[in-house]
Amino acid sequence: MSEIGLSVKRLQVRHHKAIDAELVPLGISLVQWDALRHLDQNPGASLHRLAELTFQSDQAFGTLAARLIERGLIERVPGPGRAVHHRLTDKGHRLRRAGDLVVDRVITGSLAVLTPAQLSTFDKLLVRLLGSPGTVWETRATE
Repeated sequence: MSEIGLSVKRLQVRHHKAIDAELVPLGISLVQWDALRHLDQNPGASLHRLAELTFQSDQAFGTLAARLIERGLIERVPGPGRAVHHRLTDKGHRLRRAGDLVVDRVITGSLAVLTPAQLSTFDKLLVRLLGSPGTVWETRATE
């Protein structure tokens, strides 16, 4: 069983390295793109929630957010009470969308060795393992 876990990790590392390399011309890393993606998908989320979504500590995500603010990719906006939220700037939106294309291209290329039926099975197995409803591949096929 440990070999299966190791294979999953190897595939993840392969994807991360390839995506990071492909994002270099955009001037962002996978970690930065992922932060932009989650900020965009979760408007009004707290920094703590965004840290959870990006698998980072609160402190690490706070540091990342400060760097993204310095680069003009996100901005702080007042929330209810003393809360402060973050949102993407126009530049942040453009980089996020450009990064989406890179990520999709890398993942699609990596999984191209699988047939559509194999991809569907792979997705269903991952969803079952993660305990989440719905599938990415079925959603894309109907879009």
